[in-house]
Amino acid sequence: ILKMTDERKALYEAIENERNSKLLVYITGDKAGWETQIANDATDYITEHLDKIGVVPKISLFLFTNGGNTLAGWNIVNLIRQFCDDFEIIVPGKARSTGTLMCLGANRIIMTKQATLGPIDPSVNTPLNPTIPNTGPQARVPVSVEAIKGFLELAKHELNLKDERALADIFNVLADKVHPLVLGEVYRAIGQIQMLARKLLVNQVTDEEKIKKIISFLCSESGSHDYTINRREAKNELGLNIEKPSQDLYELINKTYISIREELELRSPFNPDAYIGNDGARGYSIKRTLVESLPGGTDCFVSEGRFARVSIPPMPQNPVQQIAIQDQRIFEGWKHYD
Repeated sequence: ILKMTDERKALYEAIENERNSKLLVYITGDKAGWETQIANDATDYITEHLDKIGVVPKISLFLFTNGGNTLAGWNIVNLIRQFCDDFEIIVPGKARSTGTLMCLGANRIIMTKQATLGPIDPSVNTPLNPTIPNTGPQARVPVSVEAIKGFLELAKHELNLKDERALADIFNVLADKVHPLVLGEVYRAIGQIQMLARKLLVNQVTDEEKIKKIISFLCSESGSHDYTINRREAKNELGLNIEKPSQDLYELINKTYISIREELELRSPFNPDAYIGNDGARGYSIKRTLVESLPGGTDCFVSEGRFARVSIPPMPQNPVQQIAIQDQRIFEGWKHYD
């Protein structure tokens, strides 16, 4: 049963005393095979925690995430800001993509020495996206804004195509591989993410040239969505309002993250075959996302079910009998624990 441990309660109290604030924790898991993302379904649970925290002078969001839905992150930041005048985000490890976008909306970002931010260029996922070869029709390739821009930049600069006809031919090749409506969605996504970043940054940076520089780097100049931005670069090169935690605060942040990491088993890739062992079948309960606070207790997104080994009868094209793992999903959703 997932429940806030006495150790973590003490850590939360210590962080609140250190920061003179109220603490809200939001963790989207990166457990291999069971990754989760920032999503709209978390907003209702975050709201319940904020209602119990109440309107206070300052809120600290303890955030660990690989990213997720852009507008969900935007909504969460605006929601939290309605409950406080001073809003800060504590990054224990990574706040990438939409997590970085959320950080732009804070008054300050507290980053440990191992913490990283990342580019905020979105990927577009629609039913019209290209399918992944040799997979089912539902498996589709996310279309990255950077990938589309990179293809066009390659044509213009590396291949030195200047003629309008040649560029039109290149675009037609692209449109043949990626549906034109998806390309339109990519263009819309670029404009939207820049607009959201600009609106959020006013809480942290007021100089217009700095704002342009930050948005330009995070949306296009970093070169890759996998690029990581450490504390020094975020502060000295981008000009974000970064705070280095004291040694005491760093230890509290690190212990808190380790406690959650161990409870969610984030470092343990899930191997159904090894999990079943010699039993042939076994039930499972995987905790995948965490929202937690002292007054609100614990809310967790959980997947529950049963793994079983099943035999696949021989087929004419494959006469050898196969053994497969069947996932019988029983429940998937949020559970609350006091």
